[in-house]
Amino acid sequence: MTKNFENYVLPTYARQNVSFVEGKNAVLIDSEGKEYIDFAAGIAVCSVGHANERLSRAICDQVSKVIHVSNLYYIEAQGECARRIVEQSGYDMKCFFGNSGAEANEGAIKIARKYGEVDGTPKRYKIITLEHSFHGRTITALKATGQESMHNYFGPFPDGFVYAKTIDEVESLLDEHTVAVMIELVQGEGGVQPQDRAKVQALAALLKSKDILLMVDEVQTGIYRTGEFLASNLYGIEPDVITLAKGLGGGVPIGVVMTSKKDIFAPGDHGSTFGGNYLSTAAANEVLDILEEIKQNGELDHALIYFEEALSRFAAAHPAIFLEHVGLGMMRGLRVASGETLSKIINASRDAGVLVLKAGRNTLRFLPPLTITKGEIDEGFARLEKAMASL
Repeated sequence: MTKNFENYVLPTYARQNVSFVEGKNAVLIDSEGKEYIDFAAGIAVCSVGHANERLSRAICDQVSKVIHVSNLYYIEAQGECARRIVEQSGYDMKCFFGNSGAEANEGAIKIARKYGEVDGTPKRYKIITLEHSFHGRTITALKATGQESMHNYFGPFPDGFVYAKTIDEVESLLDEHTVAVMIELVQGEGGVQPQDRAKVQALAALLKSKDILLMVDEVQTGIYRTGEFLASNLYGIEPDVITLAKGLGGGVPIGVVMTSKKDIFAPGDHGSTFGGNYLSTAAANEVLDILEEIKQNGELDHALIYFEEALSRFAAAHPAIFLEHVGLGMMRGLRVASGETLSKIINASRDAGVLVLKAGRNTLRFLPPLTITKGEIDEGFARLEKAMASL
């Protein structure tokens, strides 16, 4: 299993020694036949679970017709997907489709930079982001990421990024060259840290008064991950730019930047060969169908509540290990007393047959499929208890 990786794959991940071959909703089966409850969902990607029958049918049906033609032609599934995203968001926006969250954030940065130009001259170009943020691995998105350790080796970077320690510090960093502020409403890689709702609303109002763009990275929080279609809806704000990816395709790569500046780009300003092709947008349309249905019929809200309560009971049973319960919706974290203990918990959980993740330095992260059942939640936490007992 590891030989090909050792010989042919660049070592960019500290991979766990397991390979999955099959799944069903929140259950994964490895190459040895062992079952796992999946509280990770491919890092918030598999929003409708594994081997979802409706998504599988939609993908197979599309693949049997046409997969890709490029954006030189109209792709009806892309137009339909854009309409549904805009209508479900409740914002008056237009969409551009790419292949990932990093691409979506690159698009957002290009929108900001063009917005800041006057008669072809860059009058405003600075973009403020937050410390501990994560916006992607491309050179520009990496520079937008407020984690200095991730900047090692890869400079020189594009200029114009400024980091605020907290939302409270943003106002003091604004100047005549500031064109945008980009934030995550819940920092994912930074430790599942939600922003304060009142402070976000105050920031949104301040930026609007100064004609500075508010750009919200919803790559992980979007598509019902926090309970509403967008975390922006939950926070009661109207951003100028929003980025999406992860859960939208249910596992098929897709990224979207949407903006209220609907005339910002002209033909040739931006593009993507694969972005928004028939395969990815057919998948996204079915995912949107499924998630909209379970949101409207109450299944999603009930699952969110049930998972939160189970996680709270689990944390309360181990007060010496878990210091704090953080997060929103199905984006949850438990602060752990030490990084060493966190690593032991993740390894013991895998051995017990449940998959959990690390975020930041000391947070145990939970990102289960949004379609997870009560039975799968119960079994997952039963296995987590076995893992804790084995430490």
